[in-house]
Amino acid sequence: MQFRESMTVAVDALRSNKLRAILTSIGVIIGSASIVLVVTVALTSQRYVISQIEAIGSNLVWAEMVKTPDKVQPLSHRLTLQDVAAVKETIPDVTMAAGFTDMPMTVVVQGVTRPVSLIGVTDGYQHIRRLVILRGRYFDSADAETHGKVCLITKKLADGVYGVDNPIGRSIRMGELTFTVIGVFRERAATYGLTELQDESVLIPFPLMKYYTGSEILQQVLAQATSPDEVESVERQMERLLKSRHPAEASYDVRTLTAILSAAHTISRALTVLLLAVSAIALLISGIGIMNIMLVTVKERTREIGIRKAVGAARQEILWQFLIEAFLISGGGAVIGILLGIAIPVFVQQLLPGNLRVPISPASVIVAFLVSCSTGLFFGWLPASQAAKLVPVESLRYE
Repeated sequence: MQFRESMTVAVDALRSNKLRAILTSIGVIIGSASIVLVVTVALTSQRYVISQIEAIGSNLVWAEMVKTPDKVQPLSHRLTLQDVAAVKETIPDVTMAAGFTDMPMTVVVQGVTRPVSLIGVTDGYQHIRRLVILRGRYFDSADAETHGKVCLITKKLADGVYGVDNPIGRSIRMGELTFTVIGVFRERAATYGLTELQDESVLIPFPLMKYYTGSEILQQVLAQATSPDEVESVERQMERLLKSRHPAEASYDVRTLTAILSAAHTISRALTVLLLAVSAIALLISGIGIMNIMLVTVKERTREIGIRKAVGAARQEILWQFLIEAFLISGGGAVIGILLGIAIPVFVQQLLPGNLRVPISPASVIVAFLVSCSTGLFFGWLPASQAAKLVPVESLRYE
């Protein structure tokens, strides 16, 4: 009964000062909404980065020879088709291996010479690099066996050379070489020119590249691990295998996307901590505001407190009354802030690409509510305690 009476008195006091209560809770609203939004942004950014990396190939491991400046590397140091076969056959956790080599070429479009990258690829390249075929088809076994003069081109190159016309079956001339276009492709996830695939690239079967260049040297050897957990193991085994197959002075750089993923997680965590610090500052300011308003309220209602004590209200009832007021201000602000923190991502979801989801973390909602309410109770304790300690006789004399 005492708690219910304190609750009733606290609610009536807030009703009589609605504007003050609303203004006081604004800081809590901002702080609690910020906590939900910060966690949502952090989770969304992590999922986006991971999805982009997985689209390139989360199980991808690649190796290339380390070139020494101003020094010609012996042929025995170079990567070859035999290295690709050895990687696939020797390392148990490799499901597929491939390789490629590229060379700069030019293509003439409407009298203008444009640079392109001619890339010779081995079997398994499309699967490992997860290329998306937009038109036509990819290479088949007959293309490689017959040295058919066929190629795939990037969408940007197709648009530049053929415009709105269908490029499939058309010829494209690069230098002294002429190929028939059998497909148009793009990367599953944009790498912004950081890989061998540029905006204007042409793929041809590696046997055809070997036929033109007379060399089976590869620029890189690519391998796909059975799962992301095996990537580090494949990386180590691949480095040991290549060193064992080549002279001791040869050096190879074996890399994965794990470092990029780790960097993305580190950046995401740092951003989350920074934004949470801003949210904490907002809550701190709101807590100070609650304490300030509650102290003013205690001063204004000194006579009321004296009357309640004179008619038998215990010190604990007064304490509960003001703590409940602080809780209702902070708790109400927390609920409104959490609803805003949830509503904004739901609205933004409609503007994002269909494959990108904005997750709402239940933990962030619970934490935002608990932290906001705790802030109100913590900063409301001093005014409540001060009100509970007032002497009835002195309170009744207060003007």
